[in-house]
Amino acid sequence: MKLLYPLFCLAFMISLPLKSQVYVSDLGNGQYQNPILHADYSDPDVTRVGDDFFMVSSSFNCAPGLPVLHSKDLVNWTIINHVIPTLIPEETFDQPQHGNGIWAPSIRFYGGWYYVYYGDPDFGIYMIRTQDPWGAWEKPVLVRAAKGWIDACPLWDDDGNAYLVHAFAGSRAANKSILVIHKMSKDGTRLLDDGVLVFDGHKDHPTIEGPKLYKRNGYYYIFAPGGGVAEGWQTVLRSKNIYGPYEDRIVLAQGGTDINGPHQGALVELKNGENWFIHFQEKQPYGRIVHMQPAFWKDDWIVMGQDKDGDGKGEPVMKWKKPDVGATHPIQVPQTSDEFNEPKLGLQWQWHGNPQPLWIFPTNLGFLRMNPVILDSNTKNLWDVSNLLLQKMPAESFTTTTKLTFHHQNDSEEVGLIVMGRDYAYVSLKREGDQLFLRVAECPDAEKGTPEKELSKTPINQNTVYLRLSVAAGGQCRFSYSTDNKQFMDAGPAFKAREGKWIGAKLGLFSIRDTHINDGGYTDIDWFRFSN
Repeated sequence: MKLLYPLFCLAFMISLPLKSQVYVSDLGNGQYQNPILHADYSDPDVTRVGDDFFMVSSSFNCAPGLPVLHSKDLVNWTIINHVIPTLIPEETFDQPQHGNGIWAPSIRFYGGWYYVYYGDPDFGIYMIRTQDPWGAWEKPVLVRAAKGWIDACPLWDDDGNAYLVHAFAGSRAANKSILVIHKMSKDGTRLLDDGVLVFDGHKDHPTIEGPKLYKRNGYYYIFAPGGGVAEGWQTVLRSKNIYGPYEDRIVLAQGGTDINGPHQGALVELKNGENWFIHFQEKQPYGRIVHMQPAFWKDDWIVMGQDKDGDGKGEPVMKWKKPDVGATHPIQVPQTSDEFNEPKLGLQWQWHGNPQPLWIFPTNLGFLRMNPVILDSNTKNLWDVSNLLLQKMPAESFTTTTKLTFHHQNDSEEVGLIVMGRDYAYVSLKREGDQLFLRVAECPDAEKGTPEKELSKTPINQNTVYLRLSVAAGGQCRFSYSTDNKQFMDAGPAFKAREGKWIGAKLGLFSIRDTHINDGGYTDIDWFRFSN
């Protein structure tokens, strides 16, 4: 029994965390299921460095920006960092800039440096680099100021020359569906010319964008999605000359599957020569969730997913054998629950604009302190508010519960649990006069400035409460609350989550007030937990 007891305890400790996860891709039998991430990691790009894989994705207006995820096997991922703590120009992104900011990044490793390039559709193409992806990244370098230049990706050629490919946002550039390549300085900090048009997708691949540039067997390849986010496909271009002309082929499409718009992502080659393609699928209101397809080369063309009829155009798979990385690694998922036991904020959290120091105080005392922020007099609803502490929806269905203690002092102070998107809803505690109320409110078409609607307001005589959000398939949401974490009572009617601008619906916490008082109340958030 002395031998069996520790083995039993070890097995229990390994299995226990998995039960608390709401979505796991690794099936534990040598296979994985798609999506590998049922969360809004839009426009993913991945690079392999030795035995490690690093992923970045679009983060738009959310701060900190550009999450960095790490994996040892392409299936199990955790968040390890953010490339940029506050978005620039800071004076612009101190206020919510829905749908703006960081679009479609790329990540590459060259000469001992990790490089991330991204396009900001209003300011131009930026580069940020580091020698330690877990550590600090250098300040962003504006490679080229421009309007509507997006989706940038570099390539350092065999001779050391550097190039950059990018697309255009028609909303700013008044031109789209074309790809341009520039010669770039070898240090990756500036473009050396105004670019060469290498492909026009108007005829066969409308809205071609998101290009990734590779070289193999003497061919230059541009992987680029066409056809639009929801209904599109993955196009591959190839040429013996980096400036073309390029041949084009559709290599991945929805076919007879339920995976719409399978495109825009990263080709990854393992040490053993295996190839894998990581891409997104738009699944509103959850955003752009991440899939992975097996891939192989045939006659110097890549084939992705299952090519059942052998025509070179594959369909997405739902289950497949895991990548052969030569070892078995622990099952992991991106962080979700937070006990707030460390004096720093968990990496899963982002604000809707650049954060300010007084919004929250992490502690080493087992809670996160959140302070109510004074609303600007021009604020129409919470769409205009930056101090929303949010994270991505991590699964199709789940429950999240938070325990908080509201130390209210003045009239109008409020703290709540929110589902945020183009429509939003929340359950909150609010001080009105000398009374504390539990409120439920919703705001349809928030981006149009629609006023909130108060759905219910119930007096409550306890300042420590448990607020809960239950999400069912399709983003069907229902709030509830409890005073003892045992019996939960419904709070308001069901609510259907709706995506934000280029992002999925997000959930989290907020705290606000109407006026400046010499001293104010605060809320101590004990924990924020996800469960099935």
